[in-house]
Amino acid sequence: MSGGNKGGKQSGKAGAPRRRAARLGAVQALYQMEVGGAPVYEVLAEFAARRVGEAFEDGQCGQPDMKLLEDIVRGVQARQREIDVAVNRHLAEDWKLPKLDATVRAILRAAAHELMQRPDIPPKASITEYVEVARAFFGDGDEPRFVNGVLDALAHEVRAAEMKS
Repeated sequence: MSGGNKGGKQSGKAGAPRRRAARLGAVQALYQMEVGGAPVYEVLAEFAARRVGEAFEDGQCGQPDMKLLEDIVRGVQARQREIDVAVNRHLAEDWKLPKLDATVRAILRAAAHELMQRPDIPPKASITEYVEVARAFFGDGDEPRFVNGVLDALAHEVRAAEMKS
């Protein structure tokens, strides 16, 4: 695990809405990059240009923490192969990442990046946040529970000591 404190300790409630908006934005950016073929610099510039309070596709979420959003998007882009291998270890043999919905793939990749590369963010916080992102896209369907199960298994693998507490 590498990474370190990138942008300060992720505690306190003041920055929570901005971090949640960053995670939602990162998932949308990863989706745009995969499905639409948009380059990373174009997608990040689009998010940086958004104004405070501007709606994301599925509701108001305010201004994102751009450092976190960029870290997630660039981190997934740089380590996608490693991330995909790690996530696939926790998926059924006949149901790997390529078979999943593109939004679910983006959620799992973004969360896996945090779990694997951001020791400054508690793993349980990352899991909770990405389950909420899944709910933003899928409501109370099966996807949030699926995301929770995969991320919990991955966190127990890559951040075992923290998951015991």
